[in-house]
Amino acid sequence: MKEVRLENVTKSYDGVSLAIPGISLVCVRGEMLALLGPSGCGKSTTLKMIAGIESISDGAIFFDDTDVSDLDTASRNVAMVFEDYALYPHLTVFDNIAFPLSIRGKPKAEISERVERLLKLLGLRDISGEKVQQLSGGAQQRVSIGRALVREPDLIMFDEPLSHLDSDQKVQLRTEIKRLQQTSKLTSVLVTHDQNEAISMADRIAVMDKGVLQQVDTPSAIYNQPANIFVASFIGEPPMNMLEGTYAGAESQPRIRFAAQCDFTAAEQVWSQLDQRGDGAALVIGIRPEDVQVNPAQATPGRAAPGRATLLLSGRVYAHEPGGDSDVVTVDTPIGRIVAEAPAPLLLAAGDSVELGLEPTHFHYFCKVTGRNLLLETA
Repeated sequence: MKEVRLENVTKSYDGVSLAIPGISLVCVRGEMLALLGPSGCGKSTTLKMIAGIESISDGAIFFDDTDVSDLDTASRNVAMVFEDYALYPHLTVFDNIAFPLSIRGKPKAEISERVERLLKLLGLRDISGEKVQQLSGGAQQRVSIGRALVREPDLIMFDEPLSHLDSDQKVQLRTEIKRLQQTSKLTSVLVTHDQNEAISMADRIAVMDKGVLQQVDTPSAIYNQPANIFVASFIGEPPMNMLEGTYAGAESQPRIRFAAQCDFTAAEQVWSQLDQRGDGAALVIGIRPEDVQVNPAQATPGRAAPGRATLLLSGRVYAHEPGGDSDVVTVDTPIGRIVAEAPAPLLLAAGDSVELGLEPTHFHYFCKVTGRNLLLETA
């Protein structure tokens, strides 16, 4: 397995506009790195450039210390697992996995040994003689993974590998792929638009938008310390609430004002950043739905004062979505529409009056102009 390194890699299809304006990224040896973002963000193009399927316009790609920028796919020794499996339906499980070795003329004994090892690793020994067209989608994808691994590649790439599977199969195969990746120490790149896949499977996540890296970090850091408004909004289900406010400067305790008679003391960590932007600076305050309290006790209406940290807002239920162990309720408040997620059951219906409690210690502070997280700028 190799470390993969991209150094200022660009991609242009017309020689003028850049689909990828310049990406620098490292997938360290033995880790799974997820390229995550919405459709059209450039993640699949980046994957294809790493694999050698697409040429790069500028920059360089290294496998360890070897520049592979001008090498074709076969010379890079990469394997790919696609969303549509790409198997031979008339062949058995064993023969599909063995196929890459058979066409290379490997000895039968070597083929048998390597295939049997993967059949055991992937839990396919009992169905090794069955035609793949008779298998479930999850089993077919495991066969596809086995066929990719049997060549002993330097890098394995997963291109939306779970998109065609049912939800229960997705959960099972996510676990299997992660177990396989960790036990085999596979250097892996995963492309997905599904944040649940990225968070559960990857060691690190590279969030992309419009061809530009927005943040590269662990799943925990991406969720709890989003670098900007885009990452904060994209990661999380339901998404983070984004509330517009302004900085109301004060000598002792700078405050953030949502609306008249609705403000709170800004976190001390961002005071210097707020002072640089000046009184009246436009901000976006983020809070995750699970951090919003529904009908909290002992709060301060309309204002979070010292000693009483919770900001209490009266509102009216716009929508209520039961979700099993937790419910999601959307509430119209004086400072905007807020989504809360709380333990079920929430005995609320559209039109009901409700109170929401916002705890400023859970707030994320973003500059509305740049979109950047002010707490990270002061870290």
